[in-house]
Amino acid sequence: MPDAHTDVLVAGAGPAGLTLACELVLAGVRTTVLERDPAPPGFCRGFNLNARSLDLLEHRGLADRFLAEGPTLPATAFVGTAALDLAAMRTRHPYVLGIAQTRVEELLAERAEELGVRILRGHRLTGFREDGEGITADVTAPDGPLRLRCDWLAGCDGGRSTVRKAAGIAFPGTPARRFALLGDVVLADPGALPLGTTAGPGGGSVFTIPRPGYVRLVTAEPDPPEDRDEPVTPDRFQEVLDRALGRRVEIAEVRWLTRFGDAARLAERLRAGRVLLVGDAAHIHPPAGAVGVNAAIDDAMNLGWKLALVARGLAPERLLESYHTERHAAGARLLRDTRAQALLAAEGERLAPVRDLLGELATAEGTAGHVAETITGVNTRYPAHDEHGHPWEGRMIPGDGLLPAPARTGGGALLLDEAAAPAAVREAAASWNGRVTVTAVPSGRLPGTYAVLVRPDGHVGWVARPGAGAGAEAAGGAVRSALEWWFGPPAPLPVAG
Repeated sequence: MPDAHTDVLVAGAGPAGLTLACELVLAGVRTTVLERDPAPPGFCRGFNLNARSLDLLEHRGLADRFLAEGPTLPATAFVGTAALDLAAMRTRHPYVLGIAQTRVEELLAERAEELGVRILRGHRLTGFREDGEGITADVTAPDGPLRLRCDWLAGCDGGRSTVRKAAGIAFPGTPARRFALLGDVVLADPGALPLGTTAGPGGGSVFTIPRPGYVRLVTAEPDPPEDRDEPVTPDRFQEVLDRALGRRVEIAEVRWLTRFGDAARLAERLRAGRVLLVGDAAHIHPPAGAVGVNAAIDDAMNLGWKLALVARGLAPERLLESYHTERHAAGARLLRDTRAQALLAAEGERLAPVRDLLGELATAEGTAGHVAETITGVNTRYPAHDEHGHPWEGRMIPGDGLLPAPARTGGGALLLDEAAAPAAVREAAASWNGRVTVTAVPSGRLPGTYAVLVRPDGHVGWVARPGAGAGAEAAGGAVRSALEWWFGPPAPLPVAG
């Protein structure tokens, strides 16, 4: 039987839950992950990691593990026949990595094991009760029911999240109106459907992704059953496939069949008391761009360091509100972008001029980078502590060798300062030793400033304003204000043990 108490209980061992657990344990927080399924799934929902995920993973020294697993492609599908020009993005990873979601989860689970994360598979959270001091969670386990006690509960349990429902968090949005069938199948004639879209004579089409030993087929389902959860049978899939193509393409073997819709929903709140929502539990969206895994990793990296500071008593709970503020806005943009792509794909000839226009913008020299960065989230910018126009404020720090290697693995914050920075900046930061590491950089490496505060998730939380205020004293006061906002008061760290 697991320990009866843990600092943070994470429901769900998908990309969101595993990433969050790694972040928490890395920061010294006792974490237990509950996963309802006894073993990882035998099917794969997606096949890519985008540039923003790789940028985030690089801050933990993990990007190379993932990059070793698959090919990188400089373009990816966008609207119609147009592709995003990923090579035009401003990032260290101007491409998409072809990697199965199942392998992403395996690598994250390996990392979790290295860090000592406890993952309890075959354990389903069925409900919980929150009181003034924590949460009591009800769990169904292989050996019978359990009650676990935790200080914080993270719902990483998917679009039908038990945590979200039990917390009473509304999930507004639009229901699914259009449905598609997805099949991982072996064709009797492996060459019958090439990579990409194959159009049929009646306006139907099938999108094909060749995989080792099988193909993934996606096609619209024009008349889905009333019960949208009704399993997709091989006969049903064959029927819809033949209708879309206007001819018979025989399926020799079925590996996995499913149905998905274009529902788009965003949780009203990402935090309710001691409960937080991450990944699909917080937002569901049309599958355009296959960005679900990437959004989950993004949420978890944003929340992990904040929840760790609060759980350890080093920062006030208001810090968790910044998780809602930042990632709720990012979720709204995610829904906007995926809904737009889904509508463009579904409306046929009526929106063909719009597809052509966006396709042109996605490939033109002056706009290709902006379009690609928007769709992939590379240009994400969070509200800044003291917004004054510096291009780095609220964005991920440029990954051009500016950060020392240890900073990319330890999970802590950095205060980068040049030799010209007032000594008061370094002296003020010393009061946060253990949470923030002061790191000298060569002169000229911080254009337009002399000091930059880098949050543990790689985003810039504060930039010094040269010439602002009254010299050294003002500089010291400014950095103290920023450090206290992000990392709590300058209290000494608790003594271990």
